Amino acid sequence: MKVTALLTGRGNNTLKDKNILDILGKPVLYYPANAAAKAQNIDSYYCSSDDKKILDAAAELGYKPIVRPTELALPSAQHIDCILHALDVMKKESEMPNILVVILANNVTIKTEWMEKCVDIMKNDMSVTAVVPVYEDNDHHPLRAKTLNSDGTLAMYEKGVTGKVSTNRQDLPECLFLSHNFWVLNTEFVLSGKEGQQPWGFMGNKIIPYKIDESIDIHKEIDLYIAKEWIKENYAD
Repeated sequence: MKVTALLTGRGNNTLKDKNILDILGKPVLYYPANAAAKAQNIDSYYCSSDDKKILDAAAELGYKPIVRPTELALPSAQHIDCILHALDVMKKESEMPNILVVILANNVTIKTEWMEKCVDIMKNDMSVTAVVPVYEDNDHHPLRAKTLNSDGTLAMYEKGVTGKVSTNRQDLPECLFLSHNFWVLNTEFVLSGKEGQQPWGFMGNKIIPYKIDESIDIHKEIDLYIAKEWIKENYAD
């Protein structure tokens, strides 16, 4: 059972060089990459990027570079496209994994033990198509969400809801969101071409959640500050 980590990050971002900006003396991508590097059940490591600075920073932590084609680094490119490109490179190197751990370079909220546990969950049941960290956020529950009518007035986003809906988030059914820190994927399903739950169809339909408290994607300057505080509280190395 071969397990491979794939660190992904592109250079063309709204927040310039966000994946390699400094947090406490290290580039952003150091934290997710280093957490994965310590995992006892991950066998090999790759980094997919169009940016030499990202590839070089990852190489310092032992990640083999996969130079992503320009068309796969555009804002319009889908994550599945860079995943399939990377798997094709691994296949040519006879390094095709059974399990692929996709790590997003702009999210520092990752712990080694989370990765190890998620990988073990899939190893124990290869009918699972993905194991992904999730966090609860009832503040942004779909039963609270609104959309626009044709006349510009507000309407409930969730159609067909009958009866009263509590204004208290604690009363609502549990609402979970994917944490865009890492995803443990069943390579066989990814390569099958089948579509699962949208919008991340490559995760399939048998998706096991791994609950965490919070997830911090870095898209703005303020996110760097929040990420720094999380690292101070949670990162030992």
